[in-house]
Amino acid sequence: MASFRSLKSAIFDREEKKQQYQAHIRGLNAYDRHKKFLNDYVGFYGKEKSTDVKLPIKTDHDTLREGYRFIRSEEDDMNHSWEQKLVKRYYDKLFKEYCIADMSQYKCGKIGLRWRTEKEVISGKGQFICGNKHCNEKDGLASYEVNFSYFEDGENKQALVKLVTCERCAEKLHYKKRKEKEKEKEFDRKQKKDYKRKRDQSKDKDDTDEEREGSREKRKGKRASSSAINHERDDDDEDFDKYLEGMFP
Repeated sequence: MASFRSLKSAIFDREEKKQQYQAHIRGLNAYDRHKKFLNDYVGFYGKEKSTDVKLPIKTDHDTLREGYRFIRSEEDDMNHSWEQKLVKRYYDKLFKEYCIADMSQYKCGKIGLRWRTEKEVISGKGQFICGNKHCNEKDGLASYEVNFSYFEDGENKQALVKLVTCERCAEKLHYKKRKEKEKEKEFDRKQKKDYKRKRDQSKDKDDTDEEREGSREKRKGKRASSSAINHERDDDDEDFDKYLEGMFP
């Protein structure tokens, strides 16, 4: 009788553990279930091998980051792999009339742009609210056509997109161009200043040369006049001697 009770208890315990295990397995997703099966297998048959097996994981987010294109081409649409299908399905859900900008590094001339999501379209973000990611200004908005230059898939690309910003964010948008113009103006101002300084120096040098030439001419004139006076004196002396010779024979 005791053996029957022990056998019954063992069968009951085994069935209970089996049900608990199945209930636990059903509560896991496919990846966690796979990890548990793998760990159980290594635990039973691995003979003290490590059960913490790390496998390379590629999530849907990684697939989107790898295959996403700001503007898809016909070649991208011709690729019918499941990764490209996933990327295209996400791309088709975006609204491509206005962009959302990330201006956190605008002083470095780096501004990131992306298309709007359905939630942003419903809230008016990027059209009736400033398109800067970190700005919610609704007054003083203006629409700009931006020549967006970006590096993607090993290539330099360009796209003409629309962006709505407030006045303060518009200054951030044109910050780099404004600084470049200021540098050009400063460079031109220095060039003009240097040119004027060199011209004034050249003019002063010419004036000095003219003064030196004038003083040299004056000295020559004085020497010429003095020699002429001496010559006249000699002539007068000769005439006076001749006059005296006539008076005293």
